[in-house]
Amino acid sequence: MLPEPLILAVETATLAGSIAIARGEAVIGALSGDPAVSHSNTLLADLDRLLADTGIKLPEIDLFAVAVGPGSFTGLRIGIATVKALAATLARPCAAIPTLKTIALAGSASDASLALLPAGRGEVFAQLFSVSNDSTVTALDEPSHLAPQKLMDKYGSRKTLLWCGEGAIAQRELIENSSRGKQWRMAPKVENLARYVATLALAKLRNDQLVAADALQAIYVRPSDAELPAKQKA
Repeated sequence: MLPEPLILAVETATLAGSIAIARGEAVIGALSGDPAVSHSNTLLADLDRLLADTGIKLPEIDLFAVAVGPGSFTGLRIGIATVKALAATLARPCAAIPTLKTIALAGSASDASLALLPAGRGEVFAQLFSVSNDSTVTALDEPSHLAPQKLMDKYGSRKTLLWCGEGAIAQRELIENSSRGKQWRMAPKVENLARYVATLALAKLRNDQLVAADALQAIYVRPSDAELPAKQKA
């Protein structure tokens, strides 16, 4: 029997970010970042620390996985660039993992999991999934960028929902005010998303869905503030 692959997972889509190392399905080490400190200042140092803590040497890594968005524009670029460089140097394959899919998996099994991530200016990135007990995550619609009221216009009529992610926590008051007569639940806060990035990467490996380092691309969903017309920034 072949040994379980060693997976290094990086998630820099959120402000805090996180990293993890897994051997197959088992997470053997994980670190969460500080939302007040840029990933550019900490990611490489955190990777060195995690490798030292787990006793793993970088050339032992079989597969690199990274959350590719949506999320923080700067964070995504740092995380993807770092994984590209490491994987290209070591000639290892990569797994590109959508951030919202990761958030849905972290929220536990549900027929309807709405993954939300803050998108700035009080808005959110949102996508609906189903999550099975065996960690199969199926997208039920496409990722979107929504203002809070548009979020409720789109999903507020659903009778059952599991609200997941930092975006759900940020919109807790709106969700609670709109939940009358519905079976809505709030998933607990998850400190380390990278461990779920690793889980989804293992599934991609088993399904022959890996990519080369130079094929990694971010999923932005919306333009960055710098790319928006001036009237839309106001």
